[in-house]
Amino acid sequence: MPAERERGSAVVDFVLVSVLILTLLMAVLQVAVYAHLRNVLVASAQEGARYAANADVDSSTGAARTVQIVARATSSRTAAGLVCTSGEEPDPSGLTLVVVRCTGSVPTLLGALGDLLPVTATGRAIKEGA
Repeated sequence: MPAERERGSAVVDFVLVSVLILTLLMAVLQVAVYAHLRNVLVASAQEGARYAANADVDSSTGAARTVQIVARATSSRTAAGLVCTSGEEPDPSGLTLVVVRCTGSVPTLLGALGDLLPVTATGRAIKEGA
């Protein structure tokens, strides 16, 4: 009789373990995607600041340039979830810095969850003289 009661338990065990493994796999993939998107955002903010630091370019254009780069490198949905600002700030040494700051959230792997993961990045560059 004990063998009869154990019948089908392998299927239940397989389902339970499979759900756990898939959950862990999705979590690892989400961390990898988040790290990649954060690195892209930091590099884009730095590039936007370098672009706006040129002598013949207005410092306020760095934010728009950053969003363009993020949209090209990832997706327009990711870029739409960001708010970027750029402007000039004085450095303690007397130099003028162009600073691009971006905040927002990035999409999750499960689209139904929406944009839950917050992200921030800052890029700085020394403003060229006119």
